[in-house]
Amino acid sequence: MHGTDPVDRLDPVVLHHVVNTLGWPDLRPLQRAAIDPVMDGEDTVLLAPTAGGKTEAACLPILSAMASEGWTGTSVLYLCPLKALLNNLVTRIDGYAQWLGRTAALWHGDTKESRRSRIRAERPDILLTTPESLEAMLIGVKTDHAHLLGGVRAVVVDEVHAFAGDDRGWHLLAVLERLERVTGRAIQRIGLSATVGNPDQLLTWLQGAGAGRRPGRVVAPDTPSAALGSPPPGDVELDYVGSLDNAAKVIASLHQGEKRLVFCDSRRQVEELGAALRARDVTVFLSHASLSADERARSEQAFAEARNCVIVSTSTLELGIDVGDLDRVIQIDSPATVASFLQRIGRTGRRPDSTRNCLFLATHKDTLLQAAALLVLWGRGWVEPVVPPPDPRHLVAQQLLAVTLQEHKLGDRLWSEQWNGLVPFDRSAAPVLRHLVEEGFLESDGGMLFVGQEAERRFGRRHFIELTASFTAPPQFTVLSGRTEIGRMDPSVLTEERPGPRRLLLAGRSWQVTFIDWGRKRVFVEPVEGGGVAKWSSGTIVGLSHALTRAMRDVLLGADPPVALTRRAEVCLQEWRVEEAPRTVHPGGTLVARQGNDIRWWTWAGYRANATLGATLGSIADPVQRPTDCYVRLREDLTQDMWRSALKAAGSVPALVLPDVDQRAVTGLKFSAALPLRLAMATVAARLADFDGARAALAERTRFQSA
Repeated sequence: MHGTDPVDRLDPVVLHHVVNTLGWPDLRPLQRAAIDPVMDGEDTVLLAPTAGGKTEAACLPILSAMASEGWTGTSVLYLCPLKALLNNLVTRIDGYAQWLGRTAALWHGDTKESRRSRIRAERPDILLTTPESLEAMLIGVKTDHAHLLGGVRAVVVDEVHAFAGDDRGWHLLAVLERLERVTGRAIQRIGLSATVGNPDQLLTWLQGAGAGRRPGRVVAPDTPSAALGSPPPGDVELDYVGSLDNAAKVIASLHQGEKRLVFCDSRRQVEELGAALRARDVTVFLSHASLSADERARSEQAFAEARNCVIVSTSTLELGIDVGDLDRVIQIDSPATVASFLQRIGRTGRRPDSTRNCLFLATHKDTLLQAAALLVLWGRGWVEPVVPPPDPRHLVAQQLLAVTLQEHKLGDRLWSEQWNGLVPFDRSAAPVLRHLVEEGFLESDGGMLFVGQEAERRFGRRHFIELTASFTAPPQFTVLSGRTEIGRMDPSVLTEERPGPRRLLLAGRSWQVTFIDWGRKRVFVEPVEGGGVAKWSSGTIVGLSHALTRAMRDVLLGADPPVALTRRAEVCLQEWRVEEAPRTVHPGGTLVARQGNDIRWWTWAGYRANATLGATLGSIADPVQRPTDCYVRLREDLTQDMWRSALKAAGSVPALVLPDVDQRAVTGLKFSAALPLRLAMATVAARLADFDGARAALAERTRFQSA
């Protein structure tokens, strides 16, 4: 580490510890390339695969800047999307801070009040927290937010791509703009991201209202393909096993003596696979969002220390939570995105003598096709762009209420300044504000706005704690064995008619219900041998993307993923191509196929594009259909003349039509109660639409096929 390179800018004490405490002979390319922009105060996005050293790439130069510029008080915030990730990082970051006599501390929903009081009194240099806890500090009565947060100079946003793709990203941006009002200065924003398809747009998004006014840079010396080192086909394998029970058989018999991380894409699958593996005497641990924090921590700790074992997880272990050294990643069915797959395969191959690997076990024919398509996209080097959900009007309502709480009153002409002109929290939010005043959420008096009785009634419990969580989850019952909390379960499991005693499956074990406290949403259980049922409702419908569905069509037309296929997978894909493909795909464009009275337009355009097409072609679409990923159902009396005139009409109007939404779908938007129904439904419709995908399908030639 000598010569005139950026490393010389790091504080000498930091440099000493990198060599002597961490034992690193050199910095990685990302860590070296991050030094200048971070120390120069630029907004940056640091891009690297999982385990690419992003945390150190941000922390080493930030600590050096803190020392050289004499920052005092809490000057750096480190924001994460998951509490578990914060718990995982705090000891490491505090260790780095202590090299310079500085401190780091943790504040999130599980932090005890005594600990918070100490943080308020002895401000740590680095505060690790979530955007929700940060907002709670801004609006809470116990925290003098100007004292605690007034000295913040830089914010590190870990897993920034995970925020940007959903409503928590809008919430994060809005809270950061309000924080800049408190500090009275622009705050440097440093995003740490896994591989994404649009890093420049991600940086612009992270800069918020400062985009275009502040210097910004994407730092990505390890390009995605080089970083992943296009693994030889043997490292990724695709198998078709036909059922979850068969998947358990394969996992139990393969790779014994190794540490295996198995990803499922639902909590129910995690539970059922965990129980099936346990029944085969496999040492198995579980991790998903509905297990209690203690249960998850026990699992992750035991897994980190064991050798011959399996941990089964939802995407909660996809982000950078450390579960020790892994030998193998196994994927049940398929993740919905290439980005997820990159995160997951990135959990392996971290030892010098090992390679990245992933075994896909498809439990259905449909998911085999999806997995093959995902691997085709991966083979092309394609990764999804991260796109924020459109029209977050419900969060505009939430922010107007939160900022009024924070300031105690708000000028009815100057309110939009609180977010420094950030769209959509700017003057365009006036209709939302008007509704809040009309409905009594806000009260207006003498040119000032105050929190009204309706907001108190709806969100005022426990110091407005409901107002700081910007994403919604269906109500769940807490499951207790004695005094130990096992986790949470969907209430439908407790109300459905089923023969015999009521049994739940949670933490991979069966429990018999002994008592239900309906008022306090608690279920008391005791362990039993087998027979439990696991169930959670997601509350949202998530279909497949346009890109992934098009790749499924490519597979049916003969594209093979660049990975090893087992004989079973080859046979199943061949069956798809011989039996299904002639009725559903055509190399020259889309296909309208009739079977009896059932007419389907096979667009292969994705769920959201098909919902848009169904609404746009209302004259010929079957009115009683739910959108699907692959086709749009058409009227059974359709003729080619009707088809041509409908397409001509669609081509002559300037815009496609937003999909129809059920009024009940609005309940999935948290704070929708603070929006006029018309605006809430428009938000849901905008999120269900894919105009680009719909246009692409309309532009293709269509072939008619009779039965």
